[in-house]
Amino acid sequence: MSGVALLFPGQGAQYVGMGRDLAEDDSSTRELYERADDVLEMRLSRLCWEGPEDELRATENAQPAIMLHSWAVWRLIARHAGAVEAGAGHSLGELSAYLVSGAFGFEDGLRIVRERGRLMGASGADRPGTMAAVLGLDAEGVDEVCQRAGAAGGVVVPANLNAPGQVVISGDVEAVGAAGGFAREAGARRVVPLNVSGAFHSPLMGAAAEGLEQALEAATWADPNFPVVSNATAAAVTDSETARRTLMLQLTSPVRWMEGIARIRDRGPSRWLEVGPGNVLSGLARRIDRRLRVRPVGDSPSVDAYLREVA
Repeated sequence: MSGVALLFPGQGAQYVGMGRDLAEDDSSTRELYERADDVLEMRLSRLCWEGPEDELRATENAQPAIMLHSWAVWRLIARHAGAVEAGAGHSLGELSAYLVSGAFGFEDGLRIVRERGRLMGASGADRPGTMAAVLGLDAEGVDEVCQRAGAAGGVVVPANLNAPGQVVISGDVEAVGAAGGFAREAGARRVVPLNVSGAFHSPLMGAAAEGLEQALEAATWADPNFPVVSNATAAAVTDSETARRTLMLQLTSPVRWMEGIARIRDRGPSRWLEVGPGNVLSGLARRIDRRLRVRPVGDSPSVDAYLREVA
């Protein structure tokens, strides 16, 4: 029997109250949140548990909040999860995967994602951009409408290749709007604007990628103790140098999620877990391959149920 595949959620999975039940049920988890407050010199715990929602949603806050939540859940289930076959995370979640893999420590991880979020937010302020989900059009069709819109001026590119018929586009506001119109003409079922602070995973994040290099280099790195599938290349990463390079590339490249899930599936894991807040990745996995069953583990009831089952 092969090991477990781990998936880690990205920005958008945050919600007010996240992690509070975990900390109330386990003193070591509460201490972990207090340690995060000290590392970042902010009350991240209070923001996670009490909000306000608009402040938690800010990129520089949401990213460390989600990583902290994922790490807290993993610490509770790690002893019972078994050998890890491979891991992956959606955008920010890729950094959570590297944290769990031992590529860097908890404090370094928090500092990296806090700075990553700040840089991404600043890039969005310097050059405003946006994103939209295109539903019901394949990746090739989305690429064609982006090229058509881009030819008229501005930048718009496929940013998240999430599942069949679900591709997110990203770029300049007018170009994204034009691409959305072309997508509807091409047969897209819906085009849904996303509430984001910038054009993530597009060339507009170039300045953020340059700044992220410094944050990554400031951390202490080791080779991951299980393969982490890169968003940018859909290849399994097993060394720290490649991890740093692909994490910088990730900010300006599309998240190749469908390919990444297929890469993990081909390794033959016996179980799949989504570790952290929400269950978005579990749903995407089913859309990619109906045979896949990903178990979300992200709050006290789901942690308790998982531990009872494996015990």
